[in-house]
Amino acid sequence: MAREPSANESADLQSVLDALDDEDARAIVRALDEPRTASELSEQCDIPLSTTYRKLDLLTDAGLLEEGTEIRSDGHHTTTYAVAFEEVRIALTESRELDVEVARLEQGPEERLADIWTAVREET
Repeated sequence: MAREPSANESADLQSVLDALDDEDARAIVRALDEPRTASELSEQCDIPLSTTYRKLDLLTDAGLLEEGTEIRSDGHHTTTYAVAFEEVRIALTESRELDVEVARLEQGPEERLADIWTAVREET
């Protein structure tokens, strides 16, 4: 089920530009046609796992990816990553400053449940 864009959110210009300027980070975004783990992304993008984690942090800190939790029956849950935006807009403001807005994707029930699970896991 496709998610619809939600209200735009202001983001940190430099963190978004740094993330989008990185070739490996862009490869990760292209590979995220569905939520994937860091290991899956490392293999699919042919990027070392340690580098993949750094790029995932870069993209997540910029607000371009969201983390979720894949619940497994064996109790060993894993973190997944998904694209959290539909578009990025950079505009020149009236005060001649650059501003960036990220059009977010609406979360469906599964994504909201994963967010709740992630929050519970982080508090324990």
